[in-house]
Amino acid sequence: MKRRDFLKTTGALAGVGMLGMPSFAQARASMKFDSYVTESAGPSWIDRWFLDELQKRSNGDISVRYYWAGSLNKVGEHLGAVRDGTSEITIISPGYYQAEMPVTRGLEWYFRVDRADSLQRVCQDVYENFAPLRQEWEQRHRSKVLYWTNWNYAPLVMRKPISSLADLKGKKIRAYGVGTDVIERLGGIAVPMVAGEVYQSLERGVLDGVYGFDFVTAVAYKLHEIAPNFYDIGDGAHAPALTVMNRQVWEGLSPANQKICNDLANELYNGKFAEIYEGVLTNYVKKAVAEGVKFIDLPESEKARAKATIQPAQVESWINKVAQPNGIDGKAMQDVIEKAIAKHASEGKLKRPIEIAASL
Repeated sequence: MKRRDFLKTTGALAGVGMLGMPSFAQARASMKFDSYVTESAGPSWIDRWFLDELQKRSNGDISVRYYWAGSLNKVGEHLGAVRDGTSEITIISPGYYQAEMPVTRGLEWYFRVDRADSLQRVCQDVYENFAPLRQEWEQRHRSKVLYWTNWNYAPLVMRKPISSLADLKGKKIRAYGVGTDVIERLGGIAVPMVAGEVYQSLERGVLDGVYGFDFVTAVAYKLHEIAPNFYDIGDGAHAPALTVMNRQVWEGLSPANQKICNDLANELYNGKFAEIYEGVLTNYVKKAVAEGVKFIDLPESEKARAKATIQPAQVESWINKVAQPNGIDGKAMQDVIEKAIAKHASEGKLKRPIEIAASL
């Protein structure tokens, strides 16, 4: 029997008590956190804080084993793993599961929310106020959303300098999720590629640049060694993600431990997210500057042209090509999103890397 099939089988048996023991969540508090990225990648700092605090505040009642960089499941397998109980907790980036989460994809866009901490609150708000989004996670994927997170900010990272976005025409740019749409609308050639292959592809000249790597992860993966030109194109916060727990495991937690999880999530939403990221971004900006990164801010006129090119076409494309075929009221969801943006946009405080670099 293959290892993954064995884990699925034993996980299912344990969940219903067929191994002669109580269910997993009732009998043990040992859980696996399964991440497809390294522990130094952007959202990993948020995940580690949450899970470390969960262990401390539960007085050891819950313990977490960390599996980073796809060491337990490969990229693209994490949604199935948390759904079937092979992993108890994981981070999910919707761009890797486009066919499986059409509603969640309604939250994937650029040039709408400037600050990453605002985007987190927008996602939380929409989750609470748009029932099909909750149903997609709680019913279809059998998961409890512990908290919404995101990948902070994603500069356009280029091997060679460009003078304007028009220079992207014909350039091969690694892109992720809806970021592929951004690159293609700006005239580039979007190249889907998993994170672990990007450095060597830049080094060999297979890629001219990268879009869809958040700033922290780009520096942590040392992309700047090959591509030191980091452009702020005015696209706002980058790529929502969410950290989820298998629903059966969640339901097996004591009310006290469920409350700890909810309290920690509220702390993230009420400022801890921005506090953690501010420290991480500042440290990585200092590292980047010391190692030769060039921060380039495009002129406001160039950013405005880029925004007009991307929006509202990107949102309309989701409504027509994703929402409608899947029976989703896309306009209704976007109305909820617009209200959430209006509510939370002014609350965002988390600086972009180029702003931090300018203040050093």
